[in-house]
Amino acid sequence: MKLQKILWPTEGLCTEEKLYLHTNVIDDDFNINRDENHLKSDLNFINRSKVYMMPGGGFSLDKGGKVEFDTYFNGFSIEKWRKYTQVKEVSVNLELQGDVLVTLSSKLFLHGEVLKKELVRQEVHTTERSSYSFPFGNEEKGMLYFEVTALSDGAVLYGGYYEDTAIEKPVRQPKIGIDICTFKRERYIEKNIGLLNAHVFNNPDSPLQEHLEVFISDNGQTLDIDKLGSDKIHIVRNKNTGGAGGFTRGLMEILKNGNPHGITHALLMDDDITIDTESIEKTYTILSLLKDEYADAFIGGAMLRIDKPNIQVESGASWNAGNLISNKSNLNMNVTWDCLFNEIEEYTEFNAWWYCCFPMDVVSEENLPLPIFIRGDDLEYGLRNMKHLILMNGICVWHEPFENKYSSFLEYYIIRNRLVDNTFHFPDWGKAQLKKAVWGQWRRECKFYRYKNVDLHTRGVRDFLKGVDFFLSTDGEKLHKEIMAAGYKAVPMDQISVPFHYKTYEASRTTKLSTLHNIVRKLTLNGYLLPAKHIRIVSMAQVTFPAVWRAKKIVFYDVTANKAFECERSWGQAVAKFFQVLGLTIQIDFKYNKAKKDFLKRGNEIKNIQFWSKYLGLDKQ
Repeated sequence: MKLQKILWPTEGLCTEEKLYLHTNVIDDDFNINRDENHLKSDLNFINRSKVYMMPGGGFSLDKGGKVEFDTYFNGFSIEKWRKYTQVKEVSVNLELQGDVLVTLSSKLFLHGEVLKKELVRQEVHTTERSSYSFPFGNEEKGMLYFEVTALSDGAVLYGGYYEDTAIEKPVRQPKIGIDICTFKRERYIEKNIGLLNAHVFNNPDSPLQEHLEVFISDNGQTLDIDKLGSDKIHIVRNKNTGGAGGFTRGLMEILKNGNPHGITHALLMDDDITIDTESIEKTYTILSLLKDEYADAFIGGAMLRIDKPNIQVESGASWNAGNLISNKSNLNMNVTWDCLFNEIEEYTEFNAWWYCCFPMDVVSEENLPLPIFIRGDDLEYGLRNMKHLILMNGICVWHEPFENKYSSFLEYYIIRNRLVDNTFHFPDWGKAQLKKAVWGQWRRECKFYRYKNVDLHTRGVRDFLKGVDFFLSTDGEKLHKEIMAAGYKAVPMDQISVPFHYKTYEASRTTKLSTLHNIVRKLTLNGYLLPAKHIRIVSMAQVTFPAVWRAKKIVFYDVTANKAFECERSWGQAVAKFFQVLGLTIQIDFKYNKAKKDFLKRGNEIKNIQFWSKYLGLDKQ
């Protein structure tokens, strides 16, 4: 049974070659001493021979050219396949032509070192394009991979796949329902639907063809359903209740009328990602071979940067009471060392919904996500339901990094949802921690002159203190419009009162102060107690206190959208927000514990299908 295809760099998807293969070249005059049984002698590498990629994938090699597949997409994660699935006898099946040396090896990360073990060497001599299967034996550790070296000019590697020769067919019959929530992102949706149609639904060779359907919640109600929908792609218009409302609507559509589509697993996936459908196929293959003890496992996809496609942002995470821990961040997946380190299993509590697959057995009319709009819906559902999380090299999406994004209105959702999530999953987080958080946020936002953010933050806390009834009585769509209007809105740079110079912005990103100046900065509340004298243009998402010290006006600039908003220092606003937060801390003393008890006692009232049908307005249809 095929387990994993050999993948190639592809235009329009990912052309980062080292994610797929590594090329080394060997002296044209190298000699290999060999007897009739096996090969001996080392190969000496120099940068002379070449490897040529062919249109559509595959490589031709000059004599001495070498291609290695100890990579993110083409290495084989033997430890995880053996742990979670019924895979036992792994081989690699290659299509070859010419005179080549095939070497099978394993690599293992141990105590900061990469340990390589050569397993098999075999020569192939063929004048025609032919398939050969090479077994890895009983190796159980690290990464399995192969190398192909040309013994003469004109050698060709067309492609191949890893397989288990002992498994004839899947032991399970999963069917995946992709659940996508979108809001006015037609371009992304049309692109990803096009990929799915081309590679799955209109491809008779795809193993996913009868094992995949798509459910799209159109929160913006702007998609052309007649054009994009089909018998496998189901699109519904949905009230704009954020990611939580959109993804939950997708789950409800799968459950509707007793799950008539026979979906066994939901795959929640962001709308603005770039994805290779091979990630979905690999997910399906794992599901089809799961051991009984891992039948309830979640499968997570890592997030890689869309601007730097070899850099990983996260592979699994833990909540830590709101101080998120992103596992394996900033790894360079071009490097084998990082790929091997990436396979080490660490403590995880959830996987974000840019790519998260879980069994529909988890989902029921009484066990749906919380209606918290955005920021925390995925982690809460993971904390509530996930027992095992399978993460594997090669299952990923590319997404714009969050460091390039900033939205003022999120201050409301971040604190409110943090309180809800902590109530259910970190109850020891109490009044003292909350008061410390709100005062810390007041200091931070006042130093940046973002006084509206203090309003959003305090409103988020107050709404939490209202308990479950707040969610039962609130129109999420209407509330979101109010929250959006209450924050700072970025506008095009030509509408900003400050002349924009890019060098000024860049200088702010590297601003450093001397030790003495930093001491003075802290003693003077970031310059509040000194005369203001600067106008600063800073990064909207990555601003630091030194960059705005003694500023009288700050322009927060979004380099990706070329938009900005302005904030100006105001003692009056800072003092007003001080008393606002002081009043909030008094409310916390009287209402916080009561609100927590209410959520713990009545939380199920906002997790069931009756609530969600009303919340989404479906009860009136």
